[in-house]
Amino acid sequence: MAAAGRPSGTSPRHAELCCQTILLLRKMRADVSRLLESYVEKHGLDKNYNLDSMDGVPTASTEQWSEASDAERLRDNLKAYRAFQILLNEILEEQRSSLTPNDFDFHESIQSVLFQVSALAYQLEELMVILEHSVPAKEMEGTRNACERGLFEKKLRGMKVLQELAQWSVRSVRDLHQLSKPVQTGDIPHASCCLALKK
Repeated sequence: MAAAGRPSGTSPRHAELCCQTILLLRKMRADVSRLLESYVEKHGLDKNYNLDSMDGVPTASTEQWSEASDAERLRDNLKAYRAFQILLNEILEEQRSSLTPNDFDFHESIQSVLFQVSALAYQLEELMVILEHSVPAKEMEGTRNACERGLFEKKLRGMKVLQELAQWSVRSVRDLHQLSKPVQTGDIPHASCCLALKK
């Protein structure tokens, strides 16, 4: 079912874009991990805090993962990274305005990850077009007004966003490897690229 609706074989552009996106995801994963470590240290937090009660942050659920279609995988990923764009913007503004107003290097690190998330969303949209799936409209809805949150809640929420973004980067690599598989087993001109990424 994962290949349902996908054209037979795999176009060079499809294969190239899958590999490029996987490379971006791996870089983003490393950057998010470093940013999370820095975030926890700067705000004196414990990564073992239970943040399950915090809503509004996409979670990388893998329930029924093997049964998902290409369109469902791409739609879920695109929806998540669009949400992370909004959330990271909120985190950046909170850091600039109240949490770490003078730590410009830290702000640049957050902005760098934000740029990568934006690029990833764009590549996912392009991949959906190549595979002839409809691209969902953007939902510009933000989360609860940041002014309603206390400083400690803002700190915890930022950590939650970075933790979930790191988990999404792992799931997305799995999704992209699945999408890069050709429908016909004899048609594997792009396999060396994606296999090389695993090494």
